[in-house]
Amino acid sequence: MIETPRIVQTVAQLTAVIPVTVARNEIRTVMGPGISELMATVAAQGIAPAGPWFTHHRRTDPQVFDFEISVPVTAPVQTKGRVRPGLWPVMKVVRTVYQGPYEGMGAAWGEFNAWVQAQGLKTGQDFWEVYVAGPESGADPKLWRTEFSRQLLD
Repeated sequence: MIETPRIVQTVAQLTAVIPVTVARNEIRTVMGPGISELMATVAAQGIAPAGPWFTHHRRTDPQVFDFEISVPVTAPVQTKGRVRPGLWPVMKVVRTVYQGPYEGMGAAWGEFNAWVQAQGLKTGQDFWEVYVAGPESGADPKLWRTEFSRQLLD
């Protein structure tokens, strides 16, 4: 279900973000419009994405999603509406890739977290999902790829 996790060092990356806090069951209704708003605002500022869009989940709560819809960018963005500048910081993370439909991500995260725990690794609360290939890349969800990352603590 997931690729063998690995430990990697990230590099600092400028981002454009929209902070979102919604009930878990509202995630599907806010994600699409949020991505559209984010990409339109970045494009209107003449800034190019520097990679695939992602989400940065700031707080783990079974009922509430507190996260940022994000895209890496080639230059700093100016605050406009809900869009603001952000940064993916330098840090050591444990990372894996899940391939399959979004509906399978919960089980994939469970598998990933179990692997992390079995290795005795300590992670922070935040986590990231990079949508490497999704519906925009093809209709077959079995080919979609999502990268999962969790910050490692010393």
